[in-house]
Amino acid sequence: MRDLVVLFLVFGSLPFIFKRPYLGIIVWAWLSYMNPHRLAYGFAYNMPFAQIVALVLIIALVMTKDRQKIPVNGLVITWVFFLIWMGLTSLFALDSAAAKIQYVKVLKIQFLTFLTIILINSYEKMKMLIWIIVLSLAFFSVKGGIFTILSGGAHRVWGPPGSFIEENNSLALATLMMVPLMYYLYATEKHKWIKRGLLMGIPLSLASAIGSQSRGALLATISVAGFFWLKSKSKVLTGTLIVILGMVGFTFMPESWHERMSTIQTYDEDASAMGRIGAWIYSINAANSRITGAGFDSWSESTYAMFSPDAVSISAAHSIYFSVLADHGWIGLLLYLTILFITWRSLSKVLNLTNNNVDLTDQNLLARMLQVSFIAYFTGGAFLSLSYFDLPWHLIVITLLLKQFVEKVVREDPTSQPGLARRGVYT
Repeated sequence: MRDLVVLFLVFGSLPFIFKRPYLGIIVWAWLSYMNPHRLAYGFAYNMPFAQIVALVLIIALVMTKDRQKIPVNGLVITWVFFLIWMGLTSLFALDSAAAKIQYVKVLKIQFLTFLTIILINSYEKMKMLIWIIVLSLAFFSVKGGIFTILSGGAHRVWGPPGSFIEENNSLALATLMMVPLMYYLYATEKHKWIKRGLLMGIPLSLASAIGSQSRGALLATISVAGFFWLKSKSKVLTGTLIVILGMVGFTFMPESWHERMSTIQTYDEDASAMGRIGAWIYSINAANSRITGAGFDSWSESTYAMFSPDAVSISAAHSIYFSVLADHGWIGLLLYLTILFITWRSLSKVLNLTNNNVDLTDQNLLARMLQVSFIAYFTGGAFLSLSYFDLPWHLIVITLLLKQFVEKVVREDPTSQPGLARRGVYT
């Protein structure tokens, strides 16, 4: 039955994608984040739905006039150089065959991400994309939050099989990146029952992240809470809510959770933590030895013997930073960090243009929430290999589009004067 439902939804969407190509971006995002076919048990499980949607999307793109040009700016130029550099590092990788396979996978994600820039040409379409990202991830986070509460936090929460977020740690980080966007949708929603549903989804999603028993997620949660409080305009109310939620979560979780979190202080006695440190040493030595790094998927017994012979285990970097460093060397890491830096500066510019402007209150809130999402990624990603995961790149695109939309509004209405924005916890 599930197989037929997924089949009907995907193939039923294809005619609409031909008519409105931007819907292809929406459907592809749904398939990428929710992975509905992985929730089936029959023929749909391994069907290439994403490829089918992408093919129809490309055909529709050629035929449509409802599109915009990709802007030529510092962010896009650096991004393109990063993609080219990844191709070079794959060509000269220690295991070139494996690296090229992974490079093609990354390029497919990046290609659809660039199509997002072309086809999501209005604020309303961008908000629709945010909705589908939030709902797709919330399917797992809300369900995981309920499971965490009912089980007393004794079990971990996992994502869809065969996806970037299958592992408990990865799902927790994706959830923490999604929650600020959920808050944005809640704050800008006018329908009473939808608003209530989103409000319920936020604490349940946070419970899911904590219930993952991920130490990286705990550090990311603390960072997100601190940054959220720092940027809020109602610091007393926000701080009180954060303290109450923190105390409830801390006392609710079982002894096994407290024992695992306590290993953050005694990392040198934890095999998993020491394995990460060994992988980080590997990354540094690989980058120091080779200008192009070791290339994608280089982690093996023989390469560890070259770059980190004293490591206690063989594993990937478990860090967005060290992963890029090992894969693409210091130049690759510099390009990657530059992309993130320009993205952050773009959000700061949006805030400068929209602060206290009654006409751009929603855009101001979105920029703030995107910053909170990136804080989750910067901190939680330090302990996870999610450098090429769709979500951060989608957030980068949303930032780029948001900046374009805001600049267009300001440019077309130069007489727009800052006013008194409606006041809430975060606006």
